[in-house]
Amino acid sequence: MTKVVFYRAGGTFWGFEETGHTGYGDAGEDILCSALSAMTMLIVNTVEIAYASNIDYDVNEGATKIRVSSKAALPEFEDDERKRYAVSGLFMAYYYQLNDLTLEYGDFLEVEVEDRDYI
Repeated sequence: MTKVVFYRAGGTFWGFEETGHTGYGDAGEDILCSALSAMTMLIVNTVEIAYASNIDYDVNEGATKIRVSSKAALPEFEDDERKRYAVSGLFMAYYYQLNDLTLEYGDFLEVEVEDRDYI
């Protein structure tokens, strides 16, 4: 099972951590794992390139752990309100997308939210 914990501060999503293998299919043929990987990289590339904002991410394949976060989502780090809205909106959209996926793949995917300040 893959567990995704989203980070939120003051109602604003600013990052997430994914751990574990979905186990939906064999390695290289797991469509759920592929979907999560593609959506994660879409967020990383969009924040970094399209929004020209810093994004921190770490992929540890050995520990099956991915952590993605961006200070640009939070007002204490980013002055541009539109940029904050766009960055946090990506994280929030991913949260809702994964919640939709749990309806069909709930045995393989768990989604939570953790309220905490940026680390």
